[in-house]
Amino acid sequence: MADVEGAMPLASRLSLKESLLQNPDPLILALPKVELHLHIEGLLSPALKWKFATRNKITLTHPSTNRVFANLAEYEDSHDPMKSHSKISGSGEKLDNSEETLSFFEAYYGGFEVLKTKQDYYDLGMYYFHRAAEMNVRYCELFFDPQGHTKTGVTWEIMMEGFREAQEEAERELNVRSSWILCFLRDSPPEEAMQHYTAALPYRDMIVGIGLDSYEVDRPPSLFAEVFARARQDGFRITAHCDVGHSYPLEHVQQVVSESKLGMDRVDHGLNAAASPEMIASIKARGGEFGMTICPWSYIRHQPLEEVFKGIRVLFDAGVRMAIGSDDPAFMEDTWVLENLLAVKRFCGFSDGEMVKLARDAVMICWAEAGVKEGILDEIGEVGRRFGVGS
Repeated sequence: MADVEGAMPLASRLSLKESLLQNPDPLILALPKVELHLHIEGLLSPALKWKFATRNKITLTHPSTNRVFANLAEYEDSHDPMKSHSKISGSGEKLDNSEETLSFFEAYYGGFEVLKTKQDYYDLGMYYFHRAAEMNVRYCELFFDPQGHTKTGVTWEIMMEGFREAQEEAERELNVRSSWILCFLRDSPPEEAMQHYTAALPYRDMIVGIGLDSYEVDRPPSLFAEVFARARQDGFRITAHCDVGHSYPLEHVQQVVSESKLGMDRVDHGLNAAASPEMIASIKARGGEFGMTICPWSYIRHQPLEEVFKGIRVLFDAGVRMAIGSDDPAFMEDTWVLENLLAVKRFCGFSDGEMVKLARDAVMICWAEAGVKEGILDEIGEVGRRFGVGS
């Protein structure tokens, strides 16, 4: 979780967040939003994990040293990215055990351990849906990593029925519709992915798509071609993470965009495609509902701010459709789709009309039913007219 050389330091990111929220753009506040890149497990802040652990009588320990965290303050301190880092963990993340600071993957996957009951999964879902409603999110597609949950002994029924209750309540009470994207852990065997795909089929009424996430190096999407083909045959939509900052993510973007055998419908991340005119042309050639999910706050932790927003501007100006997402708010200074959109408008220099187009493009590449998409597009049009933008 340490800052990378050239990236915006944590203190500067916190200051930027405060600045954006002090005078939020009224158009962005009013626009109905579609969120297509949010990891439900990425909501598990130290406080939320501590709450679930306490309720389930779980003792939280450091995964490397086995030291027991005595209280919430100690546990929060273990997630503090301001600490210095000097060692490299097996996952490739920087870690200094002498300071008890958790790496990103240790902190992220540690959250799976505290979820045990249907109530836990319902509460986690509602935590997101309430925040989404406050930001005018009308529709979202939520990533979840079932392999991480079943490894802790949680059953599919506990997990999915908890999520289902939250999903139904959010639509009924909060006007937030949602679907789920089952993500395979790319650092686990493809055979395990197929097993989990088969186990998920009883919940296909909730699951709209299949994705791929976790540690990317040496784990290209093509390794999972068989399970993607099966999912495509069964009618699911397909996407994959192609993260910024790894050794060769552009190769992975190329696979997602160009290899017909993978049958991909979207690219998650892959911002460095902006540096390749050939790749931009390939993405545009897909046309239709093909697009990218972009999470600016995630990238400014690893790249210079100017480079990040220049890339977004290049893709937008080239006509690439994209949806701005939150990614993992608990690990990104508690920033959400709202802060990400505010940052995009400020640093890309987008006009009100361009922000309305960005909102429309997110609807166009989402996998909601036609009626849902039409309703959101109509609402975007109404908001745009109220602000003197378009028809």
